[in-house]
Amino acid sequence: MPELRGRAVTLRPATDADVSALAKIRATAEVRRWWRGGDDVATAVRADLADETTTVYTVQYDDRLVGAVQWYAEQDPDYRHASLDIFLDPEVHGLGLGPDAIRTLVRHLVEAYGHHRFTIDPAAANTQAIRSYAKVGFRPVGLLRRYERGEDGRWRDGLLMDLLADELVG
Repeated sequence: MPELRGRAVTLRPATDADVSALAKIRATAEVRRWWRGGDDVATAVRADLADETTTVYTVQYDDRLVGAVQWYAEQDPDYRHASLDIFLDPEVHGLGLGPDAIRTLVRHLVEAYGHHRFTIDPAAANTQAIRSYAKVGFRPVGLLRRYERGEDGRWRDGLLMDLLADELVG
């Protein structure tokens, strides 16, 4: 997997050496609210890295690991698309790094794999993430009712958003 360069971020393939730093970010209250991890966040991160269907990149900013962006592909040729997920250290929220990382990854997936469509599914209440994805060109498709269970055990809604390659902003 190549290293990918955006305007402000660099995406590099995540390795086992990144588990501790990624787990520390995922354990922050602001990130953990949206990304579960159970009692052992490091184990959850290791499981993400071990999942052969998902590709995980670290998000680097000013030579510092500040998060991760990951993708997986629907392989059925009649429904082919890529789905993305991202989390960033709350210390760098508001700097435009999320849109930069997503834009960088989408461009790579178009050029390297020929993907034409992308989805992302934030919690419907995660307005900061939704605004960030809209800056790249993602559009709401529909509400996924009681889509995922939060750490409190309650079901919460998700928002399905999609982007066509020729709609990428920036």
